[in-house]
Amino acid sequence: MIWNTNLRWRLPVVCLLLEVVMIVLFGVFVRYDMDADPHWVEEKAIKNLTTDLENEFYYRYPSFQDVHVMIFVGFGFLMTFLKRYGYSSLGFNFLLAAFGIQWALLMQGWLHSFDGRYILVNVEKEASHCGGSSCAARGPGAQAHTLVPIHQVKDAGGSMTIHAFGAYFGLTVAWILYRPNLNQSEERKSSVYHSDLFAMIGTLFLWMYWPSFNSAISNHGDAQHRAVINTYCSLAACVLTSVALSSALHRKGKLDMVHIQNASLAGGVGLGTVAELMILPFGSLLIGFICGIVSTLGFVYLTPFLESRLRIQDTCGVHNLHGLPGIIGGAAGAVIASIANIDLYGEEGLAYTFGVERSKTSWNPNMQGRLQAAGLFVSLAMALVGGIIVGLILRLPFWGQPPDENCFDDSVYWEGPSYLPAFPLMTRAETRPVSVAPRTRVCPT
Repeated sequence: MIWNTNLRWRLPVVCLLLEVVMIVLFGVFVRYDMDADPHWVEEKAIKNLTTDLENEFYYRYPSFQDVHVMIFVGFGFLMTFLKRYGYSSLGFNFLLAAFGIQWALLMQGWLHSFDGRYILVNVEKEASHCGGSSCAARGPGAQAHTLVPIHQVKDAGGSMTIHAFGAYFGLTVAWILYRPNLNQSEERKSSVYHSDLFAMIGTLFLWMYWPSFNSAISNHGDAQHRAVINTYCSLAACVLTSVALSSALHRKGKLDMVHIQNASLAGGVGLGTVAELMILPFGSLLIGFICGIVSTLGFVYLTPFLESRLRIQDTCGVHNLHGLPGIIGGAAGAVIASIANIDLYGEEGLAYTFGVERSKTSWNPNMQGRLQAAGLFVSLAMALVGGIIVGLILRLPFWGQPPDENCFDDSVYWEGPSYLPAFPLMTRAETRPVSVAPRTRVCPT
């Protein structure tokens, strides 16, 4: 096959065409919600509000910004571990997320805030759509995310509809696009000292802001407060567990930066579904503990198995950070919902937490548990079907894919400084070089 990676006409045409479509659709369907409309002045008088601080903006904008930092800085830098792929990691993440926000605004808007004529947007919806864009940009993620409120499934932090969906959608695409000769780019698939440091910057941003991600669309008051506490506890427990497993699984007891960068975040993923539920702080610690173990074991054992046996090349370990913890979160949501009771939540709190209308006398915790389990299966089914469809589309030869021997290299698509061979590191005390051997992303056992 002749590989043509020149994007001079293909990329501009696709980007401009998509943006023109967005402009037309936004012009026809999208309008400001009342909180962002000049009629807010009249709305205040009708609702007897005395100050503009009651506007939704002042409640949601901090979370809105935190989620933006996660998507654009956190996930962007987390992917810079590849030593010659930093431009692409940050640049393409930026591009896909920017389109994903617009796409998610439309898809979720039609199903959640469509008043018959228009989609009404405000900061709260923007925060939700920014989170949804993290999977929407990779495929029909917005459609999966919209199934949650339609079927009354609780998934505030998106364990099922963002993380599990995004992971298995991506893995299915990777299976369809399997490259048998990708080992020709194996040398560029490794990291170097400074690329791992940049990736760790992404990890720290994600770790700090994950409580905002899981609580961004929760109800004001106790639910949002509880989501932050639960996520924080889970993340803290996950760090200790992943560090312990990383050392225990190495034959010399050393830590692997791959595990610290990724597995330490699995607690935030696994807690997403139950973030606003009454799991109590020890339950949060337990979920983080389990996710840290499962994620680290996945990096050591499952990633090589997926590539050697199932022909799935999971370069970034999304199965271990998003897929497995997402399933754990979905399963935990089904269990926690099924044991909810009035003693734990109170009568009003139970109805408010699960969004149950007083007239809906057929609802009970067991039904909610079944809905939660169904939500997980629906997300996975949509991920597999959508991944197959998108994978087949991406197999078409006109997208400008690089040949196997040129993968993981910015110079294929980016203009920049010439790439030199890896240079030796110098200590402050000495001028002699200290060689650093490149390593792969899998910890030896």
